[in-house]
Amino acid sequence: MSETEFKSDGAKKQIGNDSFLNKDLMARSQNGPGIVNDEKLNIGIVGAGLAGMVAAMDLADAGHNVELFELRPFVGGKVSSWQDDDGNHIEMGLHVFFGCYYNLFGIMKRAGGFDEYLRIKDHVHTFVNEGGNLGALDFRFPIGAPISGLTAFAKTEQLGLADKFHNAVRLGTSPIVRALFDFDGGMDMVRELDDITFSEWFTQLGGARGSLDRMWDPIAYALGFIDCDHISARAMLTIFMLFAIRTEASVLRMLDGSPQTGLHDPIIKYLEERNVKIHLGNACREILYDTDHEGKPTRVTSIKVGPAKTERKFDAVVCALDVPGIQKILPEDFRKYPQFDNIYKLDTVPIATVQLRFNGWVTELNSEERMLDIAGDQSDGKGGGIDNLLYSADAEFSCFADLAVTSPGEYYKT
Repeated sequence: MSETEFKSDGAKKQIGNDSFLNKDLMARSQNGPGIVNDEKLNIGIVGAGLAGMVAAMDLADAGHNVELFELRPFVGGKVSSWQDDDGNHIEMGLHVFFGCYYNLFGIMKRAGGFDEYLRIKDHVHTFVNEGGNLGALDFRFPIGAPISGLTAFAKTEQLGLADKFHNAVRLGTSPIVRALFDFDGGMDMVRELDDITFSEWFTQLGGARGSLDRMWDPIAYALGFIDCDHISARAMLTIFMLFAIRTEASVLRMLDGSPQTGLHDPIIKYLEERNVKIHLGNACREILYDTDHEGKPTRVTSIKVGPAKTERKFDAVVCALDVPGIQKILPEDFRKYPQFDNIYKLDTVPIATVQLRFNGWVTELNSEERMLDIAGDQSDGKGGGIDNLLYSADAEFSCFADLAVTSPGEYYKT
């Protein structure tokens, strides 16, 4: 496999979907493993979500025989989608692609879906407040990070002067400042903040509650499905650091249509071209393994799959599952090892996604007449409303979008 040469002068404005791409950081996932193993192994992968499919891509490119086993009748896991009886595309959740998703962009380039299926959005993060009033973090500025970020926070309508001041004080004394000239050193400081919440960290040295309520909570929900009182300071500051250092990190993209079409189908085609077998509706029911003299597992030998619990032998098995899934399938003996036992100490967050169909442009806030005007062909950016992800501190759902506007390829219907 040839090694692609990447040269990037940083994030700079370009034309088309290649705007704000850090190609250096995409290189590993776009190139693949770059080597082929001398020994060809038979490998079974449990779970055909993104993790399982990307693992299959690398293993197949390394020369192995790979089979995927998936419980559902479709691939994608937490990023899956399917069509209902009326032909409507239903998603597991609203999916937005931040510019710092370097590995995912590399995978999409490698599989061939990036240029055709991703739509870049204006470099603005918009907040919809009660009464339809808008606030924004507008990163559109001739000079990139960190100047564009400082300008966005200084100009935002989402915070008052007092909250802007408190934000400046707190973020100005954060590891982000060190990261501007020493990224690795700043990241080391951020990693030490995993044991406190973002609210605790933010209010320690000047941060005010108003900023958390009006701005940071909606962003925290969008990133991790929990609020600032519960999300780790490390998680939030990692994102802020990327926003501060790399102009492209805060740029948003959305798929032109459903995840199945724009994300999964190109990967499935890539895998099928490399003779990877995908078994849908075939859950792993049991993991079989050898043990040592103490009864501890030493090597996985096979798995039982499907309703009939058919045994399939493999040289190696990869479990690419979410936390509830891996907790359910791991044999009890595996918990004799701390690494596996720690899996059962992880907490998960229940989430809800609601997908509604409106006879109008639901994010058109300026004109009721325009909101109700659906006559003619208004696909591909012609519709009313806001073509971007939207945050809200005043609604039950902290982030939303009108998919008929943002992803019209399969969601706009007359």
